[in-house]
Amino acid sequence: MKKSQILVIILGVATIAILYFLPRVVVDNDEGNTQISEEQTSTPATAESMHDTPMDAGDRNILNGLLTDLEKQDNREKIASLSEEIASLYIKAGKFDSAAYTFDRAAAKLETTESWEKAGAAYYEAYTFAMDQEKVSLLAEKTRTYLAKVLEKDPKRLDLKTKMAMTYVSSANPMQGITMLREVLEEDPRNEDGLFNMGVLSMQSGQYKRAAERFEELVKHHPDNVQGQFYLGVSYFESKQNNKAKQQFELVQNMSKDPMVLASVEGYLDRL
Repeated sequence: MKKSQILVIILGVATIAILYFLPRVVVDNDEGNTQISEEQTSTPATAESMHDTPMDAGDRNILNGLLTDLEKQDNREKIASLSEEIASLYIKAGKFDSAAYTFDRAAAKLETTESWEKAGAAYYEAYTFAMDQEKVSLLAEKTRTYLAKVLEKDPKRLDLKTKMAMTYVSSANPMQGITMLREVLEEDPRNEDGLFNMGVLSMQSGQYKRAAERFEELVKHHPDNVQGQFYLGVSYFESKQNNKAKQQFELVQNMSKDPMVLASVEGYLDRL
């Protein structure tokens, strides 16, 4: 999970938006030790009820014109370019579900692998921002619908398989997601997104020592992954490995200039 897995880091409390909606899943890799202690269900919303949201008046005027052009457009190249313009305006306004819905409409007209991937990636981005369980469920389902089409054409796309896996983790069938992540790591033990996500899921289930192992492996092969470095510090902190936590947070201080990350690191250091 790269930046599409959005971090919410506020003064010593580190988590991911999705974690608020994940079931309590135990992801210990020991055979037979995987359990699900709670599952969540919801009634899906509709994409149409989500996609039209307030934005800057000037951008809205431009957007309305582009939407009108797209509605009557039959040229495939113009459909693709107009969709990009429309989605960029929504993204500028922070309306990621609206951007995803735009690519969804384009994919329905274009029916190409590229259009499916754009729609799936956009829905996944929106999914990582969603804070409402109903919206999370819908966006996860739409992500899977489109990325599955791409994977059917190219099963080697481990990056897309990882995204799909994470959407299952927040569904009523979280073990399917855990299984998919394990398959990714079996095929590519150094996979950045796979290691990161398994570490995050171990944190979410309170298995901080196991999380530390995942993040240690992650930063060993991907030392520039600041999120992984930060969560390694959190995992050390939560598993009472204070000396390691202190060293790790000091490392993150030297790696990142993000004020929110630095404030959160300082909060942890103050507690050590």
